[in-house]
Amino acid sequence: MWEKLRQKVRGLVSDDIGIDLGTANTLVYVRGRGIIVNEPTVVAVNQKTGQVVAVGSEAKRMLGRTPEHITAVQPLTDGVISDFEVAEEFLAYLIRRVAEGKKKLFGPRVVIGVPFGTTNVERRAVRDAALNAGAREVHVVEQPMAAAIGIRLPVDDASGSMVVDIGGGTTDITVMSLNGVVNGKNIKVAGNRLNNDIISYVRDEFKILIGERTAEDLKIHAGAIISGPAPIEVTIRGRDLVTGLPREVVVTDADVREAIAPSIDALVEAIKEVLETTPPEVLADVMRRGIYLVGGGALIRGFDEFLREWLKVSVYIADDPLTSVARGTGIVLEDLLRFNEVIIDEEHVLPPQL
Repeated sequence: MWEKLRQKVRGLVSDDIGIDLGTANTLVYVRGRGIIVNEPTVVAVNQKTGQVVAVGSEAKRMLGRTPEHITAVQPLTDGVISDFEVAEEFLAYLIRRVAEGKKKLFGPRVVIGVPFGTTNVERRAVRDAALNAGAREVHVVEQPMAAAIGIRLPVDDASGSMVVDIGGGTTDITVMSLNGVVNGKNIKVAGNRLNNDIISYVRDEFKILIGERTAEDLKIHAGAIISGPAPIEVTIRGRDLVTGLPREVVVTDADVREAIAPSIDALVEAIKEVLETTPPEVLADVMRRGIYLVGGGALIRGFDEFLREWLKVSVYIADDPLTSVARGTGIVLEDLLRFNEVIIDEEHVLPPQL
């Protein structure tokens, strides 16, 4: 009898979820089910009616292809909310996806990852958007801390761990110990910056204008920091800036390497700065344990070898680096009491009253 009652009550309460809210992609972890959503952070809005036309992958396919009255919007810029209403719609869509269309009496508890160094105002915007979207309780953690927990680094020990989280809008470079960040830096050199570098390079060198999606595909298929045994060639299509007509060219990994070189150098310099200002005892731990790369940027070919050569420190790519933060939010969600110290601005906030 009690078990049936418990199951009935559980069915009325929404699943607890962890969200890696990224500039380019958002992942959702559901307690007891794992990661069930991996969608681009894009919302297509009808400007005439104000209604949401599409969300996620479907909306991303519309980027650069919409009529005037439909706009494909990325509600986050450099890791923080730039369009509150669209972000709220996006989070509401995620919560509905998790609920599988079933009506629940209570909203879910939510753990959301935000970039390192965000301000109180920016964190409040994330929390309010989640509450307005239907969450009953919101906890905010920094993404590099969540990533470290997700890849099972001993963040609660009195020893240093270093994580470099290269996302779409920002890169978080942090050294952690005793459930806190000892030293860190957030820079705007990340996946989107590399895409813009490629667009500019192709425009200047080949006199062809390409879009963000083409640049992203080129980065994925031909991006390599260190040259391999054989050149990688990718055929791309764009608009000829001289004739205005369509044209295709072949771009190699050497071209992509030259295009992104300034941004990669800036990223390496930022990592060196964090290492140079880290306390000696913690730095010794980092040298012994190594640096862990997470996020989409960790998958650029040869980046770990390049860092290893320049920094003279062991560098490792985390297992499944794209899901590290989402897995970390899930682990925090499973044991909020244990990870209470990693939750920033801890508040048991109730949804705003109507």
